[in-house]
Amino acid sequence: MLLCVLALLPSTWMYTAAADRLRTTADAPRTEVAVVFGAGLWQGEPSPYLARRLDAAAELYRSGRIKVVLVTGDNSRVEYDEPDAMRGYLTEHGVPDDRIVSDYAGFDTWDSCVRAKKIFGVDRAVLVSQGFHIRRAVALCEEAGVESYGVGVQDRHDGTWYYGATRELFAAGKASLDALFEPDPRFLGPEETGVEKALASAGRGPSAGQ
Repeated sequence: MLLCVLALLPSTWMYTAAADRLRTTADAPRTEVAVVFGAGLWQGEPSPYLARRLDAAAELYRSGRIKVVLVTGDNSRVEYDEPDAMRGYLTEHGVPDDRIVSDYAGFDTWDSCVRAKKIFGVDRAVLVSQGFHIRRAVALCEEAGVESYGVGVQDRHDGTWYYGATRELFAAGKASLDALFEPDPRFLGPEETGVEKALASAGRGPSAGQ
């Protein structure tokens, strides 16, 4: 029984941390930045799951709830570039290119959250992901210092959805360790001004943290 309780503690922490932070595209707070997490490519194009995340971000932009989209994903190989594929999809769906910022080293959720804060200077954001992942994203970004609200994209419960939901049970353990020990991302690098410049082009002041 004790082992069962200990095994469930990480998931309980995630649900508690994100309990009052979940929204929809219709009631998300007006926030300057949205962060969209990568979810795989199919033949160089966003997977259906990733496309739905990007659709939600585009809807947030069109409704005026956000000004800039930070796309964060894996570009560890020349032939695999999530951020550029995400950028291309967003521009095709009405988000201007100068309102999109790419993080090419978002290798996992913790890395993406820490880099959003330390590299891109994001202090407050709406996070966009599938429902089974959004609580972990919110909990980790909060731990990384980003005041976060989560929009959980709804999907039909197919095999991929059940795989993702099951995976979250194991990912919760790693997330709790990340929150506890706060390791540096796999790649940190220098600060970047992409978000600051994108917000300036959208008509706001010079600091991304205001």
